[in-house]
Amino acid sequence: MSRSRLTITTVAVILWCGCAPRPATDTPQPTGAWTSTAARTVERFITDTMRVLGAPGASICVIRDGRIVWSRAFGVADLEQHVPATAETRFRIGSVSKSLTSVAIGRLVQAGQLDLDAPVQRYVPGFPEKRYPITVRQVAGHLAGIRHYDTGEFENREHYATVTEGLAIFAADSLLFEPGTQFSYSSYGYNLLGAVIEGASGRPYREYMRDEVLDPAGMTHTSFEHPDSIIPDRGRYYTRTDSTGPTINATYVDNTYKWPSGGFLSTAEDLARFGDRLLRGELLRPETVTLLWTPMRTSNGTTTEYGIGWTVESDSLGRRRVRHSGGSVGGTAHLIIYPEQRVVVAVLVNSDYTFINAIPRYAEPFLPPAPRP
Repeated sequence: MSRSRLTITTVAVILWCGCAPRPATDTPQPTGAWTSTAARTVERFITDTMRVLGAPGASICVIRDGRIVWSRAFGVADLEQHVPATAETRFRIGSVSKSLTSVAIGRLVQAGQLDLDAPVQRYVPGFPEKRYPITVRQVAGHLAGIRHYDTGEFENREHYATVTEGLAIFAADSLLFEPGTQFSYSSYGYNLLGAVIEGASGRPYREYMRDEVLDPAGMTHTSFEHPDSIIPDRGRYYTRTDSTGPTINATYVDNTYKWPSGGFLSTAEDLARFGDRLLRGELLRPETVTLLWTPMRTSNGTTTEYGIGWTVESDSLGRRRVRHSGGSVGGTAHLIIYPEQRVVVAVLVNSDYTFINAIPRYAEPFLPPAPRP
């Protein structure tokens, strides 16, 4: 989820001075008068907002009916080296990684290799038993009572060679509540799901994700973050000292402990392509997509608006949207799918001062116009 420090409403009143930089790339061109108008409106919004926020770079991709109708990069990927952001620039995507992991869960379920209602220890025998049993489904829906980050853990600098090694951070901790009784967002729960994927498939998490999710989705510019590796087109990460201070380099972190929940690098085009192929049934069977996109409920019947790896909700006009936001040290992301309109929008920013939650400003303009009465 986004950890953005400055919301769009804070700066909305000063956005329209018209002195922002031009976008770094301009292909592919939007098609159709309505799309072109939407693109101009969103381009102006993004450039003006980036200037106010001090966000160095961003990228957006819009797919409608299986076709990229607009893809644009803005600003720079590296301030010090004056490297422009492009459609190939890889950004930290944060918790949008959970949506990638959810498709791996779906593939294992439809292959009969994973039982969502089995205890997690069936697939991860080394995970300690708790006061209450916890199922894979409860973990996937943030209903298991597994805690989220504690102070300082989000800025982890320790390296973990495997998904299982990273479980040591929280494995011994007690549950926050009886599973099923409450919704409590937990990135550590999705790290545990990475280990579940390994146990169910008999393959390392990274190998399974590459073979069963990334390659089938055509995500050729998506990778696991390794701080010591040479990763083509990886951008830099930025923050600010405060809302009025200068842009500075984000602190060093090692995200190897949370690949399943927040450790991927990707591009806007890759993420939009992933969402589109999921929408069109090219990654999972329709009934499995429905499983992922059905909100769970607590034991008292309260909806959580969260399925398996996806927030499921309606916008202000009642249109269903399925999405996930992501916040990392020096990076923010949002992937949004409008199933009925066949529209997918992905946006990435290389700063934690961001505009990713302003969905009506950069995503909704690309939805088909409402029919006239």
